[in-house]
Amino acid sequence: MGKRLREIRKDSGLTARELASRAGWHESKCSRIENGRTTPADDDLRAYTLHCGATGQTADLIATARNIEGAYVEWRRMERSGLRRAQESVIPLWERTRHFRAYSSWLVPGPLQTRAYVEALLRSIRDRRALPDDLEQAVQVRVDKQQVLYEGPRRFAVLLEESTLRHRIGGAETMAGQLGHLLSLATLPNISLGVIPLSADRTALWPVEDFWIFDDAQVNVELVTAFLTITQPHEVRMYAQAFTALADLAVYGASARTLITSAIDSLG
Repeated sequence: MGKRLREIRKDSGLTARELASRAGWHESKCSRIENGRTTPADDDLRAYTLHCGATGQTADLIATARNIEGAYVEWRRMERSGLRRAQESVIPLWERTRHFRAYSSWLVPGPLQTRAYVEALLRSIRDRRALPDDLEQAVQVRVDKQQVLYEGPRRFAVLLEESTLRHRIGGAETMAGQLGHLLSLATLPNISLGVIPLSADRTALWPVEDFWIFDDAQVNVELVTAFLTITQPHEVRMYAQAFTALADLAVYGASARTLITSAIDSLG
């Protein structure tokens, strides 16, 4: 954050002392902000960009500053007491969101998962990361969160790569139940389920990281080691544009059901 502000100031041709004088600050304030010793308030960032002629960056800078602590959270920090806390942490976000958009290239997204699929997935995470065993409680929290599908005026747009339908989580029986559940959920009026066929022309946009977009306010990405939260408006817009491009590659309705049914048949 400080480095970015320093670059903005230098691009404007101002010294730290000149900027502090124009903003009515103590002359050391710019140095403290740029060296990370002081967290800038929203008004500080507005003044910074105003006097540096960079008001077009104000919204992104404010979003960055507000989200510095939670932008990159390691799983080992979030899950140090078990999986339940991580499941509970997103409940407020889910409750206030009205438009959900999700893209996945390997996993059926959380709200659409069956209990058996959830249990197999979380058990694998627990064992791989050697976490405290609160599996039963974590599964219940995740299943309870799925009520957002049926409560209030919420809309869900979900895009799955066809390969997601073939990745086995929990064995053939669990996958058959999960895929059958997808067929059922696809009939709900507030859920749009698209499947991107393996045969789709990926010249313009190949598979990217899995992500969730919550309204137009936030994007979440799960990495191998950490949980990433993106709130900068220009980055959120880029994810929204990627989602739109991916949606254009997907098939829906009867065509999507055919791909899901084929995946069920492949389980034998």
